[in-house]
Amino acid sequence: MYYVTALGELLIDFTSIENPEQGNTYFEQNPGGAPANLAACISKLGGKTAFIGKVGKDMFGSFLSEVLIKHGVDTAGLKFSEEHNTTLAFVKCDKRGERTFTFYRNPGADTCLTPAEIDFKLIDSSRIFHFGSLSMTDEPARSATLKALEYAKSKNLIISYDPNLRMALWKSSDQALREITSVLSMVDILKVSEEELEFITGMGDNEKGSNLLFDKYGISLILVTRGDKGCYYRFGDITGSKPAFRNIKVIDTTGAGDAFLGGFLYYIVSKGVLKMEDIDKELLENSIVFANAVAALCTTKRGGIPAMPNINEVKNLINGDI
Repeated sequence: MYYVTALGELLIDFTSIENPEQGNTYFEQNPGGAPANLAACISKLGGKTAFIGKVGKDMFGSFLSEVLIKHGVDTAGLKFSEEHNTTLAFVKCDKRGERTFTFYRNPGADTCLTPAEIDFKLIDSSRIFHFGSLSMTDEPARSATLKALEYAKSKNLIISYDPNLRMALWKSSDQALREITSVLSMVDILKVSEEELEFITGMGDNEKGSNLLFDKYGISLILVTRGDKGCYYRFGDITGSKPAFRNIKVIDTTGAGDAFLGGFLYYIVSKGVLKMEDIDKELLENSIVFANAVAALCTTKRGGIPAMPNINEVKNLINGDI
């Protein structure tokens, strides 16, 4: 049984590295894509995961497939496109590790996943189905995403969703808002950054914004990641926050949000959660502390998948041994 089956983009992050001696910048090839990052994170922590998506039949696609296999992610749902190349993202980091993106995806293979290519057996064998919004920017991947989502919902899986807003990949902000919100009524666990929460709700206040989402869509659990300020949560009428781990050196924040949610999902499944009703406040807050530790460790290395920590590293940080 898989902890999580994740559907969405799998791509190359070319992460910028400054070279002061020569006065130029070079780019390091790293495997990425938010749903793939999450699947690899959970697998590295010790959970079983599967991935559904599409890459090009090119050197980058082969590399990405090998990376997922190396990290223990089931790639039975990974398809290869003969017509379209693997999506590339060039990531520039500032001195604080914050990023800006330039994408080569017009179209990328990840947007060309069709409904007929979905491996439903992977969903059947999972506790949680996870997806993001970037597989809904274009057809046919949008229809494939919705078909998989509806199937997972019909099988009573916990539904996890990360909007992961990247405006450069949408035709307009109106389209982004429309598509991102179109699935919220089917979601059990929503992970958003403060910026994404404000984009979706028009509110800069975490309490008010999360309350609007809970009232309007009935989302059981809303996790608002706040960078070095930790995480705010709303679980029905229960709200609270947990601080971030600060005794680490931030190098690159790529994949930190995916690491957070991956850590959270790993923790709740490892504790036997089968439905949202199995979660109480103590388990929820312990899960968030664990997730904050996973995210913090991810920021200490460059890239997404390569930066994901193992379970011992996470335990050591929580216990104060790092």
